[in-house]
Amino acid sequence: MPGVIHFEIYAGDIARAKKFYQDVFGWKIERSESSMEYWNVITGKENEPGIDGGLMKRQGMEPKANTPISTYICTIDVPDIDEYLNRIQKHGGKITMEKRPIRGVGWYAYCLDTERNIFGIMQSDPSVR
Repeated sequence: MPGVIHFEIYAGDIARAKKFYQDVFGWKIERSESSMEYWNVITGKENEPGIDGGLMKRQGMEPKANTPISTYICTIDVPDIDEYLNRIQKHGGKITMEKRPIRGVGWYAYCLDTERNIFGIMQSDPSVR
């Protein structure tokens, strides 16, 4: 069965986006050796679940406040959703949907990064009812 193997984050300001994701999630972000302006995003250790991705300059139109979402939402596994919601706001992100329970699964919320990209965070907790 096909699975997700890579993600890309588009940014109007690469330095600001890089700082946000490094400060909030501790990801390693380094310039690619390719000829294009591209940064590799390493989200964890090889033996841990998750995927790596890329960071690149947004091409074309910037997202507008009243533009509907037409993208995939990537969700990031976090050990403590409340802590990460605080980190996200501290580093310039915004909460767009407060944390909610998913019965038997855990807690999730949607946020915006400094580049107005939406992403999800989730804390696993099978005891959630």
